[in-house]
Amino acid sequence: MDDAANIPASEAPTALPQAELDRLTDQLIAQLKTVYDPEIPVDIYELGLIYKVDVSDDKVVAIDMTLTAPGCPVAGEMPGWVQDAVMEIDGIKSCHVDLVFDPPWDASRMSDEAKLQLNMF
Repeated sequence: MDDAANIPASEAPTALPQAELDRLTDQLIAQLKTVYDPEIPVDIYELGLIYKVDVSDDKVVAIDMTLTAPGCPVAGEMPGWVQDAVMEIDGIKSCHVDLVFDPPWDASRMSDEAKLQLNMF
């Protein structure tokens, strides 16, 4: 039996309206851009360290991110920085950040803006 069928309609999460999802997406990007890799003067979003961001209908955020190198000295701290930044957005209920290393990060994941900041053109 499907458990979802047993949830009263008043308790079932409703789909986020597109306008709300667009607003949250813009806010998430803005917040992710406030987190920097301490060894590189570029934010983690432009560096391409964010692999996936999911927002559930009840505004729970799940993020997959990586590091520029698996041995990064802030590996234990950076997911917390990301979580703290996301939780500053009004209405977000919770945020979970997972570090992933597949596929491995490389400079091709960087935005043109990041490459320009690092004189890589």
